[in-house]
Amino acid sequence: MSSFEDGALPPPPARSSFPSSSSSSSRARRCLSASLWRSKIEAWIQAENAFNPMEKSVEVPSTTSGASFWRKLGSFLGPALFVSVGYLDPGNWATDIAGGSQFGYSLLWVLFLSNIMALTLQILTTRLALVTQKDLALICRGEYPRPVRIMLWVLMEIAIAATDLAEVLGTAIGLQLLFRLPLIAGVVLTVLDTLIFLLVQKYGIRKLEVFILLLLGIIGMCFIVELFMIAPPGADVMSGFVPQLSSESISAAVGILGATVMPHNFYLHSGLVQSRKFAYNIRNLRQAFKFNVIDTVISLNFAFFVNASILIVAAAVFYTRGIVVEELQDAYTLLGSLMGTRVASIMFGLGLFCAGQSSTLTGTMAGQIVMEGFLDLQIAPWLRRLGTRIVAIVPAVIVILATGESGTYKLLIFSQVVLSLALPFAVIPVVRFTASASIMGPFVNHIAVTIIASIMVLFILSLNVWAIVGYYGDLLAMGLTGQLIVGLVMAPVCLFLIGLVIYITFFWKVQSRFYLVEENSTTAADAEEASTSSSPLSPEELASRRQQRYENEQDDNLLIPISTTPSSPSYSCVPSSPQTPSTSKTYSAT
Repeated sequence: MSSFEDGALPPPPARSSFPSSSSSSSRARRCLSASLWRSKIEAWIQAENAFNPMEKSVEVPSTTSGASFWRKLGSFLGPALFVSVGYLDPGNWATDIAGGSQFGYSLLWVLFLSNIMALTLQILTTRLALVTQKDLALICRGEYPRPVRIMLWVLMEIAIAATDLAEVLGTAIGLQLLFRLPLIAGVVLTVLDTLIFLLVQKYGIRKLEVFILLLLGIIGMCFIVELFMIAPPGADVMSGFVPQLSSESISAAVGILGATVMPHNFYLHSGLVQSRKFAYNIRNLRQAFKFNVIDTVISLNFAFFVNASILIVAAAVFYTRGIVVEELQDAYTLLGSLMGTRVASIMFGLGLFCAGQSSTLTGTMAGQIVMEGFLDLQIAPWLRRLGTRIVAIVPAVIVILATGESGTYKLLIFSQVVLSLALPFAVIPVVRFTASASIMGPFVNHIAVTIIASIMVLFILSLNVWAIVGYYGDLLAMGLTGQLIVGLVMAPVCLFLIGLVIYITFFWKVQSRFYLVEENSTTAADAEEASTSSSPLSPEELASRRQQRYENEQDDNLLIPISTTPSSPSYSCVPSSPQTPSTSKTYSAT
């Protein structure tokens, strides 16, 4: 008989056989925490994949709704905020500081002129997008043959990568100035802002607009504080708006103009205005034109204020003391020492950091619009953001390791040269498409507008060519290495780009048509909608169904404006039937 049967207790199990309550609960907590984080990341990625900046997610009041002017304006404000960010990237900061420290206030008129040009071209872009209900990349896909549109897509992707390079450097320099991080560590840390994009954009386009507005507000506040502390002489500032140029200041003026107009902004703006949902008729189109113009004027003038403030600060602090500053880090250090307080330096660093972060968000959205428009290819925006950022980080790390922190300024200038090369392939399609009566119908540009826009484009392109020639000169001065780069790489690329510019300017033929059907006429699709409806369709419901049919047949290039009532004709964007009605008219250029 065992001792257990005799009433004795069995021996206790070894201590190792007991599960530790503390270790098991710790493991459970870790597993739960990992599971929660995994579910959060999956939710972020799902929200990111579902996000489409061009989705018509923002309802706007119609012209007959009786809504107040301010309510209508508030519903349209936002798209141009993203565009204004492109005019505040670190490349602009570098050119403004260099110009202000070398030539004082005398280049303020160049900033003002470039702002007028940007306003004109961006307004034409919104007009084109609203009339066609397509973004610029999608229109190019319908108008140009496949090889040309693939070339345009490649050029825009290069431009977006160059912009991202400036954003990486700006964010890294901002982190270095504010937190004393090594520059290369700041460059690597910029990969993490992909997560910021995931966190913010899942809340929708309106929340993104608020986030961008917050960042822009911080930038504006920083420079208001700077100007208040510096108190530049008003008479000297106003004298800078009088056109004046010397042989020494031409290169600085070219740099300011070349850094101001950003090619990807035209694609971005044309896509973001699609987020506003309204019945597609002539009255609502005119209302959309009006409020988008107000949105563009407010946002781009804010960007002008910031750029002018940077130049004024550089002129008041550095030029008056005979100090030429070309490095952003030097500007930060000298601001604090010359003004006797670190507040000015901190404001400068904080503004630069916010400029880099805001540009990050808009660059991702522009890339999404360009890829979907040109190629009809959709990939997860977070994956696209990560890929673009890695492409930008690699040259930044190589330059910093090879030349030290002093090479970052040259890298910023190089990014602006790349943007200059890509600029014609955004502005020329905008001017040509908006001047085409076949595409724009009754909303075609007046001949005077087309002439003014063409002169602006020629002026911008001429100055950009000047900058590129100057860059060639710098390469040739490097000796045999520079000569090989120019002869084997730069010259063939420029000849290819010149040929592409000539093609899209002179040999492009319109594919789209804008037809006007006589009043009281309807299409077969309208009759089918009416017959299947249980109740009579109102003009607004009919226009909404036409819009839905159009979105379901994006491959059709024809836009048919149709009159719904004799008293108030409305224009609807719908696909045409193969047989155009005999009563239709085609708008002529006159």
